[in-house]
Amino acid sequence: MRKPIIAGNWKLNKTISQAVDLVTELQALVADVSEVEIVVAPVFTALSAVAAALKENRIGLSAQDLYWEKSGAFTGEVSAELLRDAGCSYVIIGHSERRQYFGENNEMVNKKVRSALDAHLAPIICVGEHLAERQAGKTESVIEDHVMGAIEGLSANQLLTSVIAYEPVWAIGTGQVATPDQAQEVHAHIRRLLAGKYSKEVANQIQIQYGGSVKPANATDLLSQVDVDGALVGGASLEAESFAGIIAAARRN
Repeated sequence: MRKPIIAGNWKLNKTISQAVDLVTELQALVADVSEVEIVVAPVFTALSAVAAALKENRIGLSAQDLYWEKSGAFTGEVSAELLRDAGCSYVIIGHSERRQYFGENNEMVNKKVRSALDAHLAPIICVGEHLAERQAGKTESVIEDHVMGAIEGLSANQLLTSVIAYEPVWAIGTGQVATPDQAQEVHAHIRRLLAGKYSKEVANQIQIQYGGSVKPANATDLLSQVDVDGALVGGASLEAESFAGIIAAARRN
């Protein structure tokens, strides 16, 4: 059985004090949850403070991005080692907003994944298609391109310390949500790709999240799908009660 993982990507939101308040409230709401892997991803400036507020290991800390070099003349960048030092155990890599606004491509994503793994950070690797690509029937080919590009050169053991997050770009922040059947179809496709590259045994162990306007109201149906192992949550993770509601849905499944 794959343990469900619910991760909150706070994006460019929350001051340090607001982030600490949010995670403090969240901890109280999920204090008895052990069967769901819970992760929060604040902005860089709040990481250390949130790490200090997470008194127990029940909630994991993630960064929203990293740079693949360990150190050097790379103004404005943050390395995997610095994220570990700040208290992170996870890092989100290849989010569609990074691709869209900052020009990230598969090669860059792969470098970041390798750097994260070298520093013993669990990468949450994002993949997903735009609306025009779905309408053109290119969903599976786009997903294959993103997945295979991101995991190029990874061993099976390295893959198993990673998480894949399927985020249909057309559903991120739009209020549109893939139907449970659409989500399941793509998650199953990802698992087939991994089985072909590694083995069915390996593919059946990796966690694959769904991301794209996940809310308490739709979480149960999405998370009930056999190959959907959790959610990468955006806006609904900015309020403790709504995020806890999604975690509760994961417990029921």
